Amino acid sequence: RASLTDRNLSSVSQAGLVNNLNDGMVWGLFPLVFATAGMSLAQIGTLAAIYPAVWGMAQIFTGALSDSIGRKQLIVWGMWVQATGIVVTALGASFLSFGLGGVLLGVGTAMVYPTLLAAIGDVAHPAWRASAVGVYRLWRDLGYAFGAILAGITADLFGLVAALWLVAGLTLLSGAIVFVRMTETLRG
Repeated sequence: RASLTDRNLSSVSQAGLVNNLNDGMVWGLFPLVFATAGMSLAQIGTLAAIYPAVWGMAQIFTGALSDSIGRKQLIVWGMWVQATGIVVTALGASFLSFGLGGVLLGVGTAMVYPTLLAAIGDVAHPAWRASAVGVYRLWRDLGYAFGAILAGITADLFGLVAALWLVAGLTLLSGAIVFVRMTETLRG
């Protein structure tokens, strides 16, 4: 049900997979992109910390925001902000541009991460909610592996920047799928 037949749960599951596909790509390729651009090890470490720091702090606010404005628009726009952050990084060549990409990716992830789980809680009946979360987590966590493998193969065949563009495109598409298929799940 969460994987295929329920429009809301399947939309959330694919968005979770793509969200973590980003992570698989980010942790594998961003340091290489930064090094290729001539960043020092200290700069690479700082840039690598920006994304999770922004994500971690911002999700405190975005989770609460989804309780007042709804889930769908935060998921859609969050995926699109993530895609924008990846594009900024793909086009970047400086510490500042890479940092901006990390901030955008962190904000987008914060918009999506707590909201996806909240959307599941909205639509899954308590009798099968834990099962729905388990299926969602399966798809979401597979995203790490898919992202690392897809980004690695793409980078080997077409270059680092091509892999970033591919993941940005998939992230944009994922947001569009949520926009078209998902209904607002917050009941108020």
